[in-house]
Amino acid sequence: MTALIQTVILALDLYWWIIIASAIFSWLYAFNVVNPRNQFVGTIGNALYRLTEPALRPIRRVMPDLGGIDISPIILLLILFFLRQFILTTIYPALV
Repeated sequence: MTALIQTVILALDLYWWIIIASAIFSWLYAFNVVNPRNQFVGTIGNALYRLTEPALRPIRRVMPDLGGIDISPIILLLILFFLRQFILTTIYPALV
């Protein structure tokens, strides 16, 4: 059971970094730092979008319009942090 919990924690940590990479990429794309016509850049952007959008979409639906500021990645990071801490402090010690 410990291996399963450690695998879930690793998956949460990886998804944490994917969300951060997606946010940074969206800023680079918005400010024309990266070339949007480059196929490699488009592939990375598309992959990050497909990985993060299913988790961000429900949050964006609930959030009010903040005038162009998207804080849904921050809320998702907080949810992931809470879930990770819940697993580490509640579930994992009960198994050990």
